[in-house]
Amino acid sequence: MMDERREEERKNITLDVRWEGGSGRHAARISDLSLGGCYLDTLGQVEVGEVIGVEIKLPSGEWLPLRGTVAFHHPGLGFSICFTFLTDEEQYQLTQIINS
Repeated sequence: MMDERREEERKNITLDVRWEGGSGRHAARISDLSLGGCYLDTLGQVEVGEVIGVEIKLPSGEWLPLRGTVAFHHPGLGFSICFTFLTDEEQYQLTQIINS
């Protein structure tokens, strides 16, 4: 069993997301989210440590662009990322999603 490494409380949630990494652009779903990162359900291939761009579809229909580093990859199921370089506005937007 994997040890929990997140410091922030995570929320089980389903959100559409687009992401781009070394293997190209992909559509996916987020299955849990925190201010520190998220888990993407996707068949796309990544490498642990890879920096990827993600765009989360907000309830308003707008897309929130973020960046993250791949922390864990479960081939065929998905991967988790730790958000990097979050601005105050990005943190605010994530807080709104988590608290909704």
